[in-house]
Parts: sequence; C-alpha cells; structure tokens
Amino acid sequence: MTQAPARRPATRRRHDREIVALAVPAFGALVAEPLFVMADSAIVGHLGTAQLAGLGIASALLTTAVSVFVFLAYATTAAVARRVGAGDIQAAIRQGMDGIWLALLLGAAVIAVVLPTAPALVDLFGASPTAAPYATTYLRISSLGIPAMLVVLAATGVLRGLQDTRTPLYVAVAGFVANGVLNVGLVYGAGLGIAGSAWGTVIAQCGMAAVYLCVVVRGARRHHASLRPDRAGIRASAQAGAPLLVRTLSLRAILMIATAVAARLGDADIAAHQIILSLWSLLAFALDAIAIAGQAIIGRYLGADDPQGAREACRRMVQWGIAVGFVLGLLVILSRPLFLSLFTSDALVKDAAVAALLLVALSQPICGVVFVLDGVLMGAGDGPYLAGAMLVTLAVFTPVALLVPVLGGGLTALWSAMTLMMTVRMLTLWLRSRSGRWLVTGATR
Repeated sequence: MTQAPARRPATRRRHDREIVALAVPAFGALVAEPLFVMADSAIVGHLGTAQLAGLGIASALLTTAVSVFVFLAYATTAAVARRVGAGDIQAAIRQGMDGIWLALLLGAAVIAVVLPTAPALVDLFGASPTAAPYATTYLRISSLGIPAMLVVLAATGVLRGLQDTRTPLYVAVAGFVANGVLNVGLVYGAGLGIAGSAWGTVIAQCGMAAVYLCVVVRGARRHHASLRPDRAGIRASAQAGAPLLVRTLSLRAILMIATAVAARLGDADIAAHQIILSLWSLLAFALDAIAIAGQAIIGRYLGADDPQGAREACRRMVQWGIAVGFVLGLLVILSRPLFLSLFTSDALVKDAAVAALLLVALSQPICGVVFVLDGVLMGAGDGPYLAGAMLVTLAVFTPVALLVPVLGGGLTALWSAMTLMMTVRMLTLWLRSRSGRWLVTGATR
C-alpha cells in the first residue's frame, strides 16, 4: 500500500518527460509547415495581385492534395512504434520503408492526374481570367514536388515511430530557410516570376525528402534492414492507411461544409469565419503536437505488450490535453480584441466574430481531449473505428450546419454547430478509450 502513492507521481513524471520530449519538437515542425505558404505569399505578393491570387488558388489545391495523404505519417508512426516497443528495430525500419515506397507510388499517381488537369482544376476553383494562368503555372510545376512532399510525410512517420521528433523539426526549419532563399533568388534574381516560386518550393521539398531518406537509409544499413520495395508490405501500409484516409476526408468535408454555410451568411460572416478558422487551425497545432506524442508512445507500449502502461499514458495525455486546452482558451479570451484588429478594421466583421471566438475559446478543453484521444487511437492502429466515428460525426454535423442559414442563424450558430461536432467526436473517442478494445498488444495489430 505504501508503494502505490510513491509510484504514481514517478510514473506521471516519466510520462510527462516523454510527452514534452516528443510534443515540443513536433509542435515546432508543425508550425514550420504553413510557413512555406506564407513565405511564398510574401514573395509572390510583390509581383502583383493576379500572381498572388493565382498562388492562393494553386496552394489551396496542393494543400488539399497533400493533406489527404497525411495518413502516410499517422499509419507509419503507429506501425513503426509497435515494432520499436517489441524490440525489433530492423522490422520497424522495414515497415517504414514500405510506407516510403507507398508515398512514392501515390506521388507519381498524383502527378499523372494533376499535370493534364491543372487548367480544369484551377477553373473549378473559380479563378479569374487574369489569375488562372499564374495558378496553372504554379500548380503544374509544384505538382512535381508532390512525391517529395509525401515522402516527407512517410519518413516523418518513421522517425516519430522511432521516438525521434527532433530530426523532423531540424529538417522543417532548414527546409523553410532554403525555400525562402530559393524563392527570392529564382523569383527576382533569375526573373522567373511565379514559376521561380514554384521551382523553389519543389527544390526545397526534394532537399527535405533527400535528407529524410539519408537518415532512414543510414538506419536501415545499421540494422541490416532491406531497402527494396516489398509488395506485401506496401499493400499492408495502404490497407492500414485506408481507414485514416476516410477519417481525413470526412474531416475535410466538415470544414468545407462550414465554409460553404458561412459564405451563405454574407460577406461579413464569411470574412469573420476565415479569421476564426485560421485561429482554430493555429490552436490545433499545439494540441496536435500532443497527439503526435500519443501516436509514438502508445504504439511503443502496445508493441512491448504493456497495456497497463498504454492506459496510464493515455490518461496522462488526456490530462495534458485538457490543461493545454484551458490555457489556449484563456489566451483566446484575453487576446480577442488584439487578434481581430490584426486581421480587420471592419466593425461588422469584428461584431460577427466576437461571440464565435468566445465559443472557440470555451471549446478548447474539448478539442484537447479530441486531439489526444485521436492520437492515442491512431497509435493503437485503431483506424477502422476512427473512420466510423468521423462518418458518424459528419452525419450529425451536416444537417445541423445546413439548418443555420435556413433558420436565420448567424456565425455564432455555425460555430455552435462546430462545437457540437467536436463534442460528438469527444464522446465517440472517449467511449472507445473507456472500452479498452483498442488495447491490442503485439508487434503488429
């Protein structure tokens, strides 16, 4: 009886050290990713409005295409972490190579689709006649870097599974710096305009992929793991990622529906919605960093046949998620006036955003639980449940959101629907975590 109280604080401290060691570098890497687009926008913006508009459309298409395949990172992290927990580093790296080969195949397929259809895709997004040529040029050139972008996702998953989130941080920062230097040199120095920006991004992404491949190949040679493509392993990686693809597409559908509804509410509401959504996405980076730690830690515990350790780690990470959510919510409440003034001086837009921002702030602890449990179940390889839960969430959210303009609701009502969506996600994930059915141990699920 006397050992349990002493053991509990020691266990919490160990979990805290693991969470911080993985989550903090992961947060830095996550923040570095959108800086690529920001740097491109800042550089291209000085070329003209049409060029900037074209970049915005092409970047939206590229971001959507790449984000759909984020399962390459998630599924690879979980699979590699399990084998690390089982003490089989060779198999862990072999599993990671299967994910990288899958990334290359998917990247080649995306290029084959995007190159001939770029003008049609740009038109589909409603590009103006002046912006469309620039958008098409940027999209076609940048699509050549998609295989590298997907390799970066898969290789990041390998390193996270190996409990290394520092290397992805270093690579992301170096890639951001290289991207900025290349863009300035090619856009202005070489006079290539928006095409120079696209080529700069492609070169930076290829450089990042090359660094990752060097790290993974070095590890493979050290542990005598095969680098050759394995058809069965690639197929297994695709099968593990398929449910996560459904989950991601469902989430993207929710965000697209929310934006479409906001557009029907009027110009002030859609402007305010975009501001709030940008903040919501930024807050998500902090919470997603804990989720990434969860993927790596939970996978390792389950691979080591330690369900009790996985359950304790899950409990501690949920506490972290709630605590970080409370802090983020408080920061949003305190910074609302300053934050809105950074984006707009329009009183109508500010009025539309104030109450909705309060909802975002109050819902952050809920978001904290959602992100953490999402990461925990990904780490456990519980993709089919996550896919089903997101489809249920989509089915609940869609009619509620579509009723907002019909019933005369405004932006606050829409973000009430978004809060409902996160609450449904929290309930479905919490029920699964309580059931213990995700606690499947072993080197493979």
